[in-house]
Amino acid sequence: MVKSMTGFGRAEVLDNERKFTVELKSVNHRYLDIGIRIPKRLGIFETAIRSLLKQYMLRGKVDVFISYEDYTKNRMSLKYNRELAGEYLKYFREMGEEFKLREDVSISELAKCPEVLTMEEQALDEEGLWNHLEPVLQEAAEKFSRSREAEGANLKKDLLGKLSWLDEKVSQVEARTPQVVNLYREKLEAKTKELLEGVQLEESRIAAEVVIFADKICNDEETVRLHSHIQSMQKALENGEGMGRKLDFIAQEMNREANTILSKSADLEISNIAIDLKTEIEKIREQIQNIE
Repeated sequence: MVKSMTGFGRAEVLDNERKFTVELKSVNHRYLDIGIRIPKRLGIFETAIRSLLKQYMLRGKVDVFISYEDYTKNRMSLKYNRELAGEYLKYFREMGEEFKLREDVSISELAKCPEVLTMEEQALDEEGLWNHLEPVLQEAAEKFSRSREAEGANLKKDLLGKLSWLDEKVSQVEARTPQVVNLYREKLEAKTKELLEGVQLEESRIAAEVVIFADKICNDEETVRLHSHIQSMQKALENGEGMGRKLDFIAQEMNREANTILSKSADLEISNIAIDLKTEIEKIREQIQNIE
């Protein structure tokens, strides 16, 4: 399955106790780069989140947004620092004796002293939180993966169309090359007769010159390799996912062969075809950058 590196997925779960919202979005990247924005309370799950997400993606810059709301009433508890309250009271009494003051510290006044009474979060139920977070994370990742697959299908269709067009153009080069050699022979014979009018020139001399020319412009190796690269790319697109880097390498090789055909060309028609090949291969390379 061909997958695009651009995707989006969102999922949410809400019950009487808590609400989780997960959003995933991605753009092109050479490697897999997962950036996670998560509440501090859920930071302990970052490693587990990364491990889960790696099952759904191979490449791309993926941004993960997770929000969490806790509706439980018992998440905070009041703590009484008995030792600190005793210290406060001890020093209040010493101050009273030292400055001849009446001791009038009430319970409410003592409770207002810093850190005597504090609100603390209860111990985190890690297993319970993960059991709620994991399903919504999986749902968002599955939607994200499906969106990549849908766009990947469109990329595959476009690329296969471009490859078929390239294959036809390469065949045109193959068909045109013998014609170029024949035209060169005809022009050579005509020019020789014009310059050496009345002088008989051996056929072998002309044949040898034509052979040299044919060898110079020969592009058989390039066209054969181009057909092979096109077939390899078609096969890769049909076979499976995670082939973005492989396709990019094949496209580079295709461009190299097209450059060689252009440099060897002594014919305007073949030169134009080679330029068309290079232009289309560049379009293919741009599309491949979107494939995972």
